Amino acid sequence: MKVLIACEESQRVCTEFRRLGHEAYSCDIQECSGGHPEWHVVEDALQMLENDIVIVTLDGKTHFIDKWDLLIAHPPCTYLSNAGARHLWKGHVLNRERYEKGLEGKAFFMRFLGADCPRICVENPVPSRIYGLPRYTQAIQPYEYGHPYSKRTCLWLVNLPRLQPTNIVEPIGTWCPSGSYSHKHDAKHKGLFTKDRAKNRSKTFPGIARAMAEQWGGRDDAVRQLIFDMEQEDTHGNQRTV
Repeated sequence: MKVLIACEESQRVCTEFRRLGHEAYSCDIQECSGGHPEWHVVEDALQMLENDIVIVTLDGKTHFIDKWDLLIAHPPCTYLSNAGARHLWKGHVLNRERYEKGLEGKAFFMRFLGADCPRICVENPVPSRIYGLPRYTQAIQPYEYGHPYSKRTCLWLVNLPRLQPTNIVEPIGTWCPSGSYSHKHDAKHKGLFTKDRAKNRSKTFPGIARAMAEQWGGRDDAVRQLIFDMEQEDTHGNQRTV
């Protein structure tokens, strides 16, 4: 499949789909931190939603995409999330500037959910009700995929099955809590990050990334590893077919 992972600089989801042999690309306005510039496009993700486009990855190579088969999007949640809703009101007065930015965030979000693509997943935290986003399909937690932390994440799915837990473990704390919650609770619930909280909070957990790839684009494990190993050995950028 041709897979677009929109608003992803970590490349965690992109890499897992590459392990399965899919032609997956990450896209963000930032350069990638996942170590694979040959799979990353620095571009406004909305520009990537078109059909019959030529994209340029960070290694300078061009790739023709007739149509995406699967879109997984991680649009910014700064103004949409329920955690940030407390900033909307100051002295019981609506913060009009923040509200307008939230409306812009909703419009950006909806462009992905309504994209011309047969299979879509849009990921975000629990949204604030004030913006009236559609009801999410399911909510997942890192501790359902082998990571002992809680971080409620919502998935809006189009023509995709619900993501199934792969390794349920006991949570030991909260991942990157925000707002007053992080100040009122004990050390166990303060999370791991005091710096770069927003950036760390936005990264997909490896166990969730792998579950997305295996459940929405799965192939035999041995074949997946063979393809990935061949790509890593191919340092000259030659095309391989398996």
